[in-house]
Amino acid sequence: AEIVVDAIIDDRKLLEIGFAERSGHKVCIKSKVRGDRFRWLQLARTNADQGVKLRVASNATLQKQFAALGNILSLDAPPERLECFDVSHTSGEATVASCVIFNQAGPLKSDYRRFNLNPKTAGDDYAAMAEAIKRRYKRVKTGEVAMPDVLFIDGGKGQLAEALTVLGKLELDWLQGVAVAKGRSRRSGMEQLFLAGLSTPTILPADSPALHLIQHLRDEAHRFALTGHRQRRAKARKTSRLEEIPG
Repeated sequence: AEIVVDAIIDDRKLLEIGFAERSGHKVCIKSKVRGDRFRWLQLARTNADQGVKLRVASNATLQKQFAALGNILSLDAPPERLECFDVSHTSGEATVASCVIFNQAGPLKSDYRRFNLNPKTAGDDYAAMAEAIKRRYKRVKTGEVAMPDVLFIDGGKGQLAEALTVLGKLELDWLQGVAVAKGRSRRSGMEQLFLAGLSTPTILPADSPALHLIQHLRDEAHRFALTGHRQRRAKARKTSRLEEIPG
């Protein structure tokens, strides 16, 4: 019934009429308030100010991380679009692959995709990764989906080799591919990066902005794949073949 704003609005009366028609009751827009309403308005201003500062700081951090990643990969310019794939399953059951996308503003969740996979050999991570990459990059090649600057794979040399084989068949082997392995200790900060054409892994320092970006990207891909796998597994376990019998 009442909207409190911190500035005088020229079209206040017109807006009040419009809001009243949409809501079915009288609506008042006020800018000069006292007491509790004034304190609420101050709180709204503080929240807005903090929100803007956090967004600016976050964007500055991301810009720094993307620039550092461009230097690490020897790119001509900082990348603008990153994709990362991960595969999740339980002993081969309900295999799901995820594809998450980051741009220089952060996670681009509207472009995230999942792939329900059925590899011929249960638990074959290589085959599952190859199938997901093939399905995704067929659409990339035709222009249905935007081309990333760098493709990340959660895994090691084997997963990267499968991805590069698929990209080669699609004539996209020029795309920069990077596999993100957990390292021998499997601790965060000890990741090994396998790049196409290099036999030895690249290990970044724990305080590297590029590594922080890669970790965020990898963790998001893992979270998205695991959520999809759990949903698919739960659905399968709640369904009985008896339900397929007519009547």
